[in-house]
This record gives sequence, C-alpha cells and structure tokens, in this order.
Amino acid sequence: MTTHAPASLERLRFNMIEQQIRPWDVLDLDILDQLAVMRREDYVPEAHRALAFFDMEIPLDGSGVGSLPGQTMLSPRVEARTLQDLHVQKHESVLEIGTGSGFMAALLAYRAASVLSLEIDPTLAARAAQTLARNGVTNVEVRNADGATPLPSGPSFDVIVLSGSVARIPQNLLGSLKIGGRLAAIVGDEPMMRATFVTRVSESKWDTLQPWDTVAPRLLGFPETPRFNF
Repeated sequence: MTTHAPASLERLRFNMIEQQIRPWDVLDLDILDQLAVMRREDYVPEAHRALAFFDMEIPLDGSGVGSLPGQTMLSPRVEARTLQDLHVQKHESVLEIGTGSGFMAALLAYRAASVLSLEIDPTLAARAAQTLARNGVTNVEVRNADGATPLPSGPSFDVIVLSGSVARIPQNLLGSLKIGGRLAAIVGDEPMMRATFVTRVSESKWDTLQPWDTVAPRLLGFPETPRFNF
C-alpha cells in the first residue's frame, strides 16, 4: 500500500527543491522529479526529522551505542548537485564512501544498476541498511568498512562518490575506476573546498574538473594535509 506524506511535508519538499536545489544550478528535470518523490525525511534520525528539508547538514551521531562523533547528512543541494554532475547511468556500478543516513545511496541506486556503500560507523551502517530495506531499495549493499583502506586492485566501478570531504583525492580509489568512470569528492580545507570530479580517460590518464565550491564535514579515516611548523 502506498502512503502519502501530509500536505505540509509536500510543501516543505517543494520549497526545498525550488528554493535550495534548483537555484544551485540543478536543472536536470529527471533529478528534480526524483527528489520530489523520494522521502528524504525517512532517512533523517527521529530527533532531527523536522530539519529534513532545510539547507543544512543534519547530525547523525549520538543515535546509538558506539556511534562515532561528527557524522552528518549532507545538505540537499550538495547531494543533488553531485548527483547531477556525475551523470549516473542505469547500467553502471557505484561505490559510495560514507553511507551516513543512506539517502545518497538511495539517490544513486535510483539511477544505477548497483551501489556498494561503505560506512566506518557500525551503528550507522546497520541503521542505513534497515532504512534502505524499509524503503524498498534493493540494489544497495551497505558494508561496515573503512573506505580509506585500499580496495582490491583493478577497475571495478563506473562511479565512486565520497559523501564527505577529504584533504586530497585518495589515489588508490582512482585505480578502482573503469575507463570512462567518474569519481566525485569535496576536496580541500576550510573555509573553502572544491567539488572535484575526476574522469578516467584511459589506463593512465585522468581529467579533473572543479565546477563549484562548498564546505562539508570530513570523512573519517582519510589523511589530513600536513601542517608545517616554523
């Protein structure tokens, strides 16, 4: 049986799309339609559900025994713009680093053949897997794992998404892209980071674009930029 969100939630969802996402140059109608039907509020912790449609990162930590501090759900406009700029296709396989709430994995799964999502926090990994299953998302595998740990060698994925920021692109992940594959990450240090998209053009060549600026919390486990003391 299909359930419908109350009119007030639908108004908030409409406002999120029209006032936050579309003005951020997210103009792909398929993605806007997808965001209109996917229930973002179902992926937000109960304590913060009222914030589901606001232009902010939503805290995910403190929701269970053993959960790691500092975990957040990215803002809707960053999720949407990343999704648009990756151009995920129905036949493609996706690796996500940082499952978090599971919402970005659900967005990716809607457009891809399969998604493997790695989450370092076992509490979040278990909760995201349950949420995805409850919402009928069947082509995502959530795995409790450290995404900073080197993957088995060889090209395995068409798309790799880092759902958080890193100081620099992890070079080992580039080798896991198939030819024509794309990696998306938010790279740099506060107060300004760059959305970075790397395309594997050939066995030994990668093209890089940095089309927009934002700031996002760090993904756990990845190295920081060395600091020099004088």
